[in-house]
Amino acid sequence: MMKQSSLKTVAVIPAAGFGVRMKSERAKQFLSLDGRPILAVTLTVFQECREIDGIVLVAPSSDVGYCREHIVEKFGLTKVEKIVPGGKRRQDSVRLGIQATEGRYDLVVIHDGVRPVIEKGLLKRVIEAALIHRAVIAALPAKETVKEVNDRHEVVRTVDRHRVWMVQTPQAFRYHDILKAHEQALAQGWEEATDDAFLVEKLGIPITVVEGSERNIKVTTPYDLELARFLLRS
Repeated sequence: MMKQSSLKTVAVIPAAGFGVRMKSERAKQFLSLDGRPILAVTLTVFQECREIDGIVLVAPSSDVGYCREHIVEKFGLTKVEKIVPGGKRRQDSVRLGIQATEGRYDLVVIHDGVRPVIEKGLLKRVIEAALIHRAVIAALPAKETVKEVNDRHEVVRTVDRHRVWMVQTPQAFRYHDILKAHEQALAQGWEEATDDAFLVEKLGIPITVVEGSERNIKVTTPYDLELARFLLRS
């Protein structure tokens, strides 16, 4: 295995969304999770991970100053080197975050700002795998029966669940691969991307899966927020 020092690694943390499903006046990444904003909890994991050399945070344009004063400075997140305004879509925000690294890093790790219960062990496993493989994602094997349905909610077929994995972040890529994928997506109008690995797949680059964690939930609804509180306390 290559030594960690051979690849400089940056984390790009997209947190520029507004979270309509949370039904809150404040963007969900700023809601309190046991006394800290969700985003601060997430960033602290990356701050404390030795394999991460720097962090680029992508925030709503109206909250860049708030993030700097009330999250980065308040919680001593010294690895956050830039806070950049996000774009219209998550896809745009991630691209802007990658471009903000200015090619000074070899490896880019992308993680949702609202996945605060990520364990350092999972983050480390993804990075270690990315030292060997060109692109790596965290994912969980499907537990339930999976069925494909049509627009009328009628079952089209039953999918072999042993071949289905539910994708999470973090996802790790070589800088030039992920930058090219996002720039090509913008140029060619790829609108279907639900994660960054999809764009890299379209370049023909194989994606390696590392088993994720059931604790690594994405906080989208009030129920998710309560579950995240429980998971952190446990």
